[in-house]
Amino acid sequence: MLLNDLSRSVDLRPVRYQFGTVRGDSYDDNWLVIGGTVTTPQGSWSFSDPCLLTDEARQVSAWLRGVAAGAVAVTGPDGEGELSPDTEFIEPVVGFSLADRSEDGTAAIRVHLSLEAAPPWQQGDDGADIFQYVVEVRTDTAALLQAADAWDLSLASFPPR
Repeated sequence: MLLNDLSRSVDLRPVRYQFGTVRGDSYDDNWLVIGGTVTTPQGSWSFSDPCLLTDEARQVSAWLRGVAAGAVAVTGPDGEGELSPDTEFIEPVVGFSLADRSEDGTAAIRVHLSLEAAPPWQQGDDGADIFQYVVEVRTDTAALLQAADAWDLSLASFPPR
């Protein structure tokens, strides 16, 4: 799944199950390693982390389609200035929220990156709080639907086990 505009891009993809063999634990058996490549004006980096369960991964394309359909509300910071993703995943490594929607159908998507997915200069004790580092990408409805389709296609190899 690629979200990009003229100066930023976030490319996410499922790489493999965390555990190659089924262990008989429906929870552990369904962790997916997600690989990402991110480019911003501040720099580029890559990550790979077991951060989504198979069911959670399927929520990503549904959320993208919801944004494309106008069914997802724009969210801003809370009263303390903190950002929260619209998506709820067990591991707080990646998340998504809608920053803005314009009349022409474009949307500003925030991709929240924390912990292992954060840029190298934001990791460790001096890094941003959970979900506070975001890459904002402005994209149109067609690109959102294309990203959702690409994500679903990449997940086809990773059914729930």
